[in-house]
Formats: sequence, structure tokens, C-alpha cells
Amino acid sequence: MTLTPQASVATRRILLLQGVSKSFRRGPEEVHALRHVSLSLGAGEVVALLGPSGSGKSTLLNVLAGWEAPDAGLVVWGSEPDQTPIGDRPWSDGAILPQTLGLFEELSIRENVELPLRLRPELAGGPERVADRVDGLLALFGLDHLAERLPGEVSIGEQQRSALARALVVAPLLLLADEPTGHQDESWARVVFRTLRLVARRGTACLLATHNQEATTIADRILSIRDGAVEETRPGRGGSGGA
Repeated sequence: MTLTPQASVATRRILLLQGVSKSFRRGPEEVHALRHVSLSLGAGEVVALLGPSGSGKSTLLNVLAGWEAPDAGLVVWGSEPDQTPIGDRPWSDGAILPQTLGLFEELSIRENVELPLRLRPELAGGPERVADRVDGLLALFGLDHLAERLPGEVSIGEQQRSALARALVVAPLLLLADEPTGHQDESWARVVFRTLRLVARRGTACLLATHNQEATTIADRILSIRDGAVEETRPGRGGSGGA
């Protein structure tokens, strides 16, 4: 997969949240995981979401992915007049890298990465192009020599890069990444962040929930979340020329 930046990416809104709240019970305690969160994500931007463990980062990504329904508020794709509820979009428009990774243990690394394109080969330009896109991502993330191994036969860092390759293989409009460098050493973390910056330049909106301050060097915007409340803390340093 060649990550060649487009000459320009039209600025358009990919996702909008307005007044989103989410609570759940923990024994007798009611936990307010999200408190009236409003934000938008635009095509081609990288947004870093920083916050301590338990601050609501994963819950926010789950709501954005449509995995959890908010108690209140609005989550829609696109801009007026083309807004659609998140559940009405094709699954291939969005991709998520969860902390649990979600690789299929009975499939090889290659089979895991190519699975979305086996379901929608037209996203690669047709069945004959699937192998080219998969091979490119495997090489990019240093997985080409491990392609025929099962996930349990490679390191956790290699598993995480495999899950990221699977998320990127469909060239999604939206990428939600939960601690994308949590299992990477410094050199591979740089590769991951550099790749996400290039993916954004091709038009994907990227939201990275992370503890890694290095994410701020590639981010267009930096958000902080604490006790379920989100605020924009400062512009990022990524921009169109980052990484």
C-alpha cells in the first residue's frame, strides 16, 4: 500500500458530536463516563485525545464507533444536508484500533489484515489488487516475514501493528485508535505516528486516544479529557506538513 499524499484534501466534516453523555453503574456508584461532549472531526486531520486511565477515552471511542449508544446527545456523520446517523454508514467508512486488538487467533497475520478486503475487494480496486495493498501494509509495519504466522506466534507489539494494518487496509474515512503505540518501542511508535500523519494527508480523519505525548507532534488539534469532560487544550504541531 503506497501512502502517497493527495495534492489536496477538501476540508469537510466527517463526524459531529453534540452534547453527548454516557453513564453506567459500577456497583452502587453511577459513573459519568462522558459529560456533555461536543466535538467535530474533519477530513485529513489528526486529533490527539489525552487523558489519564479511567477518564473516558475508551468510552468516547466506543460511542464514536457505534459500539455503545449515548444516553443523551447526537452523533452523526457528515455535514448538512448530508448528515446520517452513525449506524447508517457502511462499516468500511470507519475503522477502529481497540486496545484489545481483536485479531482472529485462527487466521494468519496476512489473513487478518486482508479480511476486510475479502469482504469488500472493490475497496482495493478489485480482487486482483487485494494482495498488493495487503503486502504494502505488511512491509510498512515490518510484518512481511511474519505474514503466515498466527497472532499467538508473534509479539504483542507485532499483533498491535497487525491490527492497525487491518484497520488501514480499507482506507477508511475515519480511524479511531485507542493507544495505538501502547505496545510499541520508540522506533516503531515513530513509524506508527508517521504513518497516521500520512494517512490523514490522504483524507482520513484520525482520532488517537493516547498517553503518549509524542502524538502531540503530529496532531492538528489536542483535546484533553478528564472525568468525562472534553476540552481543546491547544493547537497541535502536526499540520499538513507534519512528520
